[in-house]
Amino acid sequence: MGRIKTKLVKRMTNNIVERFPNEASTDFNENKKFVELHLDTQSKKLRNTIAGYASRLKRKLAVAQ
Repeated sequence: MGRIKTKLVKRMTNNIVERFPNEASTDFNENKKFVELHLDTQSKKLRNTIAGYASRLKRKLAVAQ
């Protein structure tokens, strides 16, 4: 069973992936840099959670197309 993402994480991730669709990728390490660049997050844990969810979303979108 996976971990449940909060509404805050989903909302922030959907927002930046929609605003910058070409910059987000399926690679977690690239997304960490992407999130750090576009969001002003105070905690490393929140940044990593958003980066991981962005990776998951991009993989899901790639399979759907």
